[in-house]
Amino acid sequence: MTAPRTPRKAFGRLSLPERTYVADALRTETVGGVLLLVAAVTALVWANVPALQDSYESVSHFHFGPEALGLNLSVAHWAADGLLAIFFFVAGIELKRELVAGDLKDPKAAALPVVAALCGMAAPALVYTITSSAGGGSLAGWAVPTATDIAFALAVLAVIGTSLPSALRAFLLTLAVVDDLFAILIIAVFFTESLNFAALGGAVVGLAVFWLLLRRGVRGWYVYVPLGLVIWALMYNSGVHATIAGVAMGLMLRCHTREGERHSPGEHIEHLVRPLSAGLAVPLFALFSAGVSLSGGALADVFTRPETLGVVLGLVVGKTLGIFGGTWLTARFTRASLSDDLAWADVFAVATLAGIGFTVSLLIGELAFEDDAALTAEVKAAVLTGSLVAALLATVLLKVRNAKYRRMTEAEERDEDLSGVPDIYEQDDPAYHLRVAAIYERKAAEHRRIAEEMESARLAEVPGGAGDEGSGPA
Repeated sequence: MTAPRTPRKAFGRLSLPERTYVADALRTETVGGVLLLVAAVTALVWANVPALQDSYESVSHFHFGPEALGLNLSVAHWAADGLLAIFFFVAGIELKRELVAGDLKDPKAAALPVVAALCGMAAPALVYTITSSAGGGSLAGWAVPTATDIAFALAVLAVIGTSLPSALRAFLLTLAVVDDLFAILIIAVFFTESLNFAALGGAVVGLAVFWLLLRRGVRGWYVYVPLGLVIWALMYNSGVHATIAGVAMGLMLRCHTREGERHSPGEHIEHLVRPLSAGLAVPLFALFSAGVSLSGGALADVFTRPETLGVVLGLVVGKTLGIFGGTWLTARFTRASLSDDLAWADVFAVATLAGIGFTVSLLIGELAFEDDAALTAEVKAAVLTGSLVAALLATVLLKVRNAKYRRMTEAEERDEDLSGVPDIYEQDDPAYHLRVAAIYERKAAEHRRIAEEMESARLAEVPGGAGDEGSGPA
């Protein structure tokens, strides 16, 4: 007779290697998110202070690059198409790693973040479509509120100091990876108007050479960086958004270890490139994309124009209901159940946090309304407004449960035997219990010694000076 299957816990404790990877990845993303916040604020100040407005426009629209290669682009264009290719390259590596070694490797474990991400993209698109249609607005921006900005979301966590448990952080990270995948597909499918098949063929040949060099074990940045630039330039000229080149190259890297390797090539390259992406590429994109007018009239228009209202409601309402609903449905109709340490209120708070759509939302907003500069600026303001509202709501919800999170995090971090491995991962190891027993035995011996010394000192005292001469009654 087979033993009954125990329900799988959603948001359960991560394995130690996965927990270590998530901690390292989120640490970099959090620092990058803080830089992203700084860049966004700088852009808003630069674009709204009267004495600086003209210089912001001049710098953003300054063109440079080889005209003969079709690459004489503005600074803002280089940031969106060039620097963001680095961001999507890292996203491609993350996705590949999740598929071969992370949560997405196991179809049962992958169901939760995949369904949550799909619902978290479909619901905002539906909310935007309904809102914009009801007001007679354009449906071109349906994809704007579908993306989650993981760096910005983690920056909010860093600022408010919330000790979110590693399982929820991992869910947010995996959710964002899947979200990025579908955002990439949306950009490739819906925002490619015309194709230059010669350039596209050249890009495909370049990717084939890239793949072949990787399989042959060729090493050296001086080989891959120039090749990557050529592939990017060909992809840009093909009509397909140039960031797709970054994703494709990231997906080609090997992300599983072989005998004798501590880290796979993909993990090694991601470790090298992620700081460049989070610390330079994304903040510079934000600097030249977030500079929109925030006058009273512009902010009022965000809530009155159907396109911009659709973006705000899509991020704040659509994202929250989509991700929470997708997670609940997965738990309801599969064997997965919520971890005993968490409540559905925690999932709702994280779903609200995922409503922070910044980097990719700004990019899609530029692509969706590229022929209408005024509407593009208003949609950017709507993205900023919706992200801010989502951040504030998530902050309130997470703060309510902060004490609970802190206790959970302390339990995850406790290392009584000083082995360097959290105790929660050593409960099935007899050596751990022997080490802890030895520690407590030493503590018990020390307390007995102190007690004996105190008792000896007490007995050595003579109460009332009874042993002194002449102290008796007269």
